[in-house]
Amino acid sequence: MKVRTKRKKKDRWGNRIAIIGITLVVASLALVVNVKSTSMMKKDLEYQAREEALEKQLESEEQRAAELEEKRVYVQTKKYIEEVAKEKLGLVNPNEILLKPAP
Repeated sequence: MKVRTKRKKKDRWGNRIAIIGITLVVASLALVVNVKSTSMMKKDLEYQAREEALEKQLESEEQRAAELEEKRVYVQTKKYIEEVAKEKLGLVNPNEILLKPAP
């Protein structure tokens, strides 16, 4: 009978050690998953902030493109050509009188 009780005690200790080992493995896996989840949440927040910044930049670039398109159309008009001729080249229309101040 003593042999049986020792064997049962050995089996109980073996079972307890196995259960403790499994518990430690599961706990360590839970810890790793929690840490990874936290880092993924941080990255998600960073990506959301970056996405918002890029959307603002896209909006400003679209606005700039619209302004450039307006200027491109304006540059092709007769009014713009006359302004440049007067300002940069000093030209006048044939029906205009140029007045110069007396010294």
